[in-house]
Amino acid sequence: MNDTEFHNNTAQSDLQQPKMYSPTTQPLLQSLLSTLADIDFEYERARDKISKISPDLNLKIRILEKLRSQHQEQRTPYIQQLAILQEHLISHR
Repeated sequence: MNDTEFHNNTAQSDLQQPKMYSPTTQPLLQSLLSTLADIDFEYERARDKISKISPDLNLKIRILEKLRSQHQEQRTPYIQQLAILQEHLISHR
């Protein structure tokens, strides 16, 4: 086996193995991602509902803009927590 084959095999085996996180990190990561998914799902449901029931286009646009703003406000703290967690994981490699 030459050196190139060894490096290629190592790189492929690294890609096939799932990432493992510490017992404290894994639940936190899952919780943050689950919460973000829930927030996004509710946002999409509300958007669909508003799009279907409001006949006034200007009113619909204002409501959708407010909804989008609220959605971003809801997501922001969880995105910040994910960024902190990512920094923590990168610094402890």
